[in-house]
Amino acid sequence: MSTVVAIDGPAGAGKSTVAKLLADKLGITYVNTGSLYRAVAWALDQQNLAVEELTADFLEKLSLEYVNGSLLVNGNDPGAALRTAEIAAGASKVSKLQIVRDHLLPVQREAARRGWIVMEGRDIGTVIFPDAKCKFFITASLEARAKRRLAQQGEVSGNATLEDVMRDIAARDEQDSKREIAPLKAAEDAVVIDTGDMTPDQVVDAMAAEVLKVM
Repeated sequence: MSTVVAIDGPAGAGKSTVAKLLADKLGITYVNTGSLYRAVAWALDQQNLAVEELTADFLEKLSLEYVNGSLLVNGNDPGAALRTAEIAAGASKVSKLQIVRDHLLPVQREAARRGWIVMEGRDIGTVIFPDAKCKFFITASLEARAKRRLAQQGEVSGNATLEDVMRDIAARDEQDSKREIAPLKAAEDAVVIDTGDMTPDQVVDAMAAEVLKVM
């Protein structure tokens, strides 16, 4: 079994927050795979290309690497630009393409060759690391997730209402869970955690207790 703590879940469930905290608590590396898909979408945007114009040649020329905790895209750090609503929407589109998933799979698996890692995304426990020693599926109600997304500066437009964000997240859920390639779902052996009434520290403590059983 691979030395991976796999954390999956829908948008706004708090995956990134608890994944970072868990990695810090355990003293191991944290990898956000969603950022890789956002990076592809950002690179397309930088060249004024639509998702439909993405080619194998484009991907072959695309350099993605983690340096000191930052994801560099062709040597540049997009920073907060990866967290915009537009790039998030683009990431959801490119993640449906088999050519993109095939290209990013070795990038994601390479990260686990250096020891224990916490990796979060939407198909870590089902596709990327089905043999992960620990699998979690983090979720919460649609309203709770929308409120969190509203509180994340840059993730939504400035005049978005709670209802707007709930509608957008529901659409993202529909798209991610029904796509033909690596649909969003909990692995059969994943520990499901509803974070709606829990603080991040409570979630992390529960997860850490499970991980320490197998480390």
